[in-house]
Amino acid sequence: MRNWLVIDLEATTEEGGWPVEDMEIIEIGASLVAVDGHELDHFQRFVRPLRRPCLTSFCRELTHISQANVDSAATLTTLWPQFERWLAPHLGNLAGWASWGDYDRRQFELEWQRHDLRSSLRPLPHTNLKQRFAEARKLKRAVGLHTALQLAGLAFQGQQHRALEDARNTARLLPLIFAT
Repeated sequence: MRNWLVIDLEATTEEGGWPVEDMEIIEIGASLVAVDGHELDHFQRFVRPLRRPCLTSFCRELTHISQANVDSAATLTTLWPQFERWLAPHLGNLAGWASWGDYDRRQFELEWQRHDLRSSLRPLPHTNLKQRFAEARKLKRAVGLHTALQLAGLAFQGQQHRALEDARNTARLLPLIFAT
């Protein structure tokens, strides 16, 4: 069986949300997992936003990411090569990458274009696990990660709206999603 890379991003936002084009990544969390959901490796970094460097109070409260966390972080253009170096040895056994919903894929694609970044993820298939979970469970509509975990009889582990913890909790649903 090939492995999966489950990614979650946290981004700048305000109550009510902003369009993806106005958001910037402030945290990357990636969990490399076997199809049974077992974590093999992980990557987590804060990212310093450039266009709106000051986090809104809503964003800080939602994510529990402090202004100091992002102020001391590297920019995405500096950080991206670190992510690519971390990912490189895993590419040969990677079935694809996935996220809970389509936001993370769209935000990455926008940032890759905005900053002219090359990505090893670009040619790999992306799976929207939120949609796949809804299909596997025959739900009328897709649900949030916390609700999906509850439906699966699992409790959320860690702090919600933190990239690595969200990625790890999403990965716990892989066996249920791909079992069908």
